[in-house]
Amino acid sequence: MDVVRCMQAFVTTVQSGSMSAAAAALGQSAAMVGQQIAALENRLGTRLLNRTTRRQSLTDFGASYVEQCRDILGRIALAEEAAELEQTRVQGRLRITAPTTFGSEALMPALAAYRLSAPDVELDIALSDRTVDLVEEGFDIAFRIGVMQDSAMIARPLAPYRMAVCAAPDYLSRRGVPIHPDELSGHDTIAFTPSARSPWKFAREGEEKAVTPPRMITVNNGQAVRAAARAGLGIIMQPEILVKRDLETGCLVRLFPDWRLGERPMWLLYQRDRRMTPRLRSFIAFSMTAFGSSSSTDNRR
Repeated sequence: MDVVRCMQAFVTTVQSGSMSAAAAALGQSAAMVGQQIAALENRLGTRLLNRTTRRQSLTDFGASYVEQCRDILGRIALAEEAAELEQTRVQGRLRITAPTTFGSEALMPALAAYRLSAPDVELDIALSDRTVDLVEEGFDIAFRIGVMQDSAMIARPLAPYRMAVCAAPDYLSRRGVPIHPDELSGHDTIAFTPSARSPWKFAREGEEKAVTPPRMITVNNGQAVRAAARAGLGIIMQPEILVKRDLETGCLVRLFPDWRLGERPMWLLYQRDRRMTPRLRSFIAFSMTAFGSSSSTDNRR
């Protein structure tokens, strides 16, 4: 028994004055309308309509019940309108997580463009260099750097995360400018703690080098690594987006310009079974435009 349809048949019958008129309004047969009202009466255990061969009238309980039905049906209609609006209007809360450096240096400045296109979306952004569990922690979408492990997530490739090796002019004037990656063994370096044990990888014209320079300082914050380099404490390998302005202004000097550095893949992740709301769809489109690679094909794992 579909209680809502039975209520609709009952209310329409009362409003139109007869079951035949209600049947025409609902696109059903009069017999079907009669069966739905009878089913409703059986469920309630009392009559709703007094029926004669010529007319029908509400019972005392029916007069009260029809108003309750109108209220219930009205609330259902409002809920359905809200659901329809949810599927068409770009609005609501979107939880996003991203690595700290990428988030502060690339994502946050780019969000001005997204806000212009989606002003009613509330953005809740968490920047962290740990691997965030989207399902357990309730995030809608994540930016992720590095080789993807097998995952139930949909992973869409973004432009690679490019790195730069650089140092302050003061440091280089004191210690000399290394020309070949092998010369890093004689220099002070500053490392980002999560990747402190990883070798620095270089490549050019078929030649590849993996160098593990001495870590004189390790810091667990990318901005602090940058600040240490600017202060002349040593050589760093950091994301280009973090040191771009320093390279442009001369506060830092790029080293090994004829070598390619190990790029790291970057991904946009979201749950495979996540309902594709307009706000999520709009943010995915924005991210692929702002940070996407030449290939926008889903990497589904």
